[in-house]
Amino acid sequence: MFRAAFQNVDLFWVILLCFVLLPEAGGRSADADSCHEVKTAYMMRQIGPVELVPDRPGPDESLRVCVHPGPSCCTSKMEDSYMAAVRSETQQKMRSYSFELKYLIAGHIKAYQEHFEMLLSFTSNLTSTLFDSAYSALASDCRPLVFQLFTDIKRHLSGDSNSSLESVVRRFYNDLFPLVYRRLLNPGIGQMSVRTYNSLSTSHDDCLRMTRRDVSPFGPHPRLLVSSLSRALGPGRALSRLLRLAGEVVNATEKATLSRDCLRGLVRMQYCSHCRGLTLIRPCTGLCINIMRGCLVGVSELGGPWGSLVVLLQRLAATLATSSNHNSMELALLAVRHHVNDAILHAQLHGPRITATVEKVCGSQAAGPVMMGPQSTTVHTTTSANLERSPATLPPSVGPPVHRRLRLQSRRSFPLKGSRGEKSGNLKKISREFEGSIQRYQWFFTELPEMLCESEMEVEQHTCWSGQDVVESYAGRVVGNTLKAQRENPELTVRNTDPVLKGAKQRLEQLTQELLVELGWASKVRGRVEEEEGGSAHMEGGSGDDCDDEDGCEASGDEPGDAPSGRSPVGKDRTPPRRRPVLPHLLPPTQVPVKGSAHTMTFEPLTLLSLLLFLLSPWEPR
Repeated sequence: MFRAAFQNVDLFWVILLCFVLLPEAGGRSADADSCHEVKTAYMMRQIGPVELVPDRPGPDESLRVCVHPGPSCCTSKMEDSYMAAVRSETQQKMRSYSFELKYLIAGHIKAYQEHFEMLLSFTSNLTSTLFDSAYSALASDCRPLVFQLFTDIKRHLSGDSNSSLESVVRRFYNDLFPLVYRRLLNPGIGQMSVRTYNSLSTSHDDCLRMTRRDVSPFGPHPRLLVSSLSRALGPGRALSRLLRLAGEVVNATEKATLSRDCLRGLVRMQYCSHCRGLTLIRPCTGLCINIMRGCLVGVSELGGPWGSLVVLLQRLAATLATSSNHNSMELALLAVRHHVNDAILHAQLHGPRITATVEKVCGSQAAGPVMMGPQSTTVHTTTSANLERSPATLPPSVGPPVHRRLRLQSRRSFPLKGSRGEKSGNLKKISREFEGSIQRYQWFFTELPEMLCESEMEVEQHTCWSGQDVVESYAGRVVGNTLKAQRENPELTVRNTDPVLKGAKQRLEQLTQELLVELGWASKVRGRVEEEEGGSAHMEGGSGDDCDDEDGCEASGDEPGDAPSGRSPVGKDRTPPRRRPVLPHLLPPTQVPVKGSAHTMTFEPLTLLSLLLFLLSPWEPR
């Protein structure tokens, strides 16, 4: 019994000594110890030459950061090495945290670029086949023009700030007009003697290019092409510009300049404890957050504009993934062939008027002997013969037979249907994936200081390093991450942000607002955008088209076979055509039958069918 009591007493004193001596060992200074642990940590972290670390602690009055009244294992040269080490370590941590974001941005820039290039290459070749099949006289000379057109569209889609669709389309049609004028409207001009032609063609072609917009040989189709491409390519171009800027901003943050006050604070947080022989203690959470927020105040200032950029990127990706057929980028690029074909047909249809106007402005060129292909000759002769009878009032829907046959052939060989193949699936997949991935980085720059502190904060420790001594908790005030809040940072003085990061913030805000206005998504300029769109619609409506060419409106009534299903076309051997008198079914608005609620108006089936037959039937005077 006595022995058991004695053992209990021994055990009690052993435990008591452990509680008393261990905290003292953990927090004791290096007064009586060697600097072996400090030298080991200095060497393992590859901070500098290990010879700089003294073997035993001693006083050093030259210390500027890790000032301590007692003996220290640090020297002034070691402080310089620590300053260089914390700069390198902090930048390395920032690169490691932003690596995934950079990879995400760079990968999707490449993915979108490859998809756009593939789509543009396909539609460029498809547009070139139009001249091979329908305008062989223009094929060899128009192939470079088509290639240049889609090269310029590619540059515009990639986000080139100097690119404009208006100038791209204008340049294409300016170069196309001389070829159409010589080869289709006046084929003899292009077949005169080589010496005479070379001496006259250059100046005459320049005149044709300069007067093309005044002569308007292609009607409204250049403007319709610009409108179609602008509407469909807008989200893709905006996405390319934002992705490029996002990559530049991430690179700028990785190279952000750390001020001298910041470096001193980092050394005090990470390495001043080593001077006391405490190589394993962690900095307090509040200390780390204050110092990191002060060092990265310029990065934190990017948080708001960056969050807006990420939201806009998500919306653009969703638009590309779910764009309707009317605004589909693929359909708009495929429809370039359709717009070019309609423009050439418009020029053929108004050939005499165009020639007369050009001869007044640019003069005439004597026509020599001509040897044209059968297709081009037929088109020109037939078109001219019909235009001489009614050059100004002949509508496209009742144009010459060859004109209608070429139009119908072009429509049948080029169906405007949504691409459901690999291209469409890839674009949808890329956009959906990017939309979900970029969302995780909306608050990246705002939370970056806290993320950098995660590896430095204490882990299951009851004490931490306050920058001066070992404490149980940080007593300082933790301030916010804005520049205004950092004025009261107790750990370091924050005066201004990095000029590079300040410029990046301005570019983020400027480009985001600019793209919101261009896309019509900014509420502040909604009225202005609607006014511009209304003006554009009014201009397009002045051409006589009630709908866009992409809707296929012109296909109706172009051919007799386009009559409603189940009915034969109206002809000489059928029911006589309707005359223009007022139809009995076209009643005033107050007499239109209304069914259902007061907010719903429904035409009777017979009334709608009669109206369609009336619009499709040719007109004959009484």
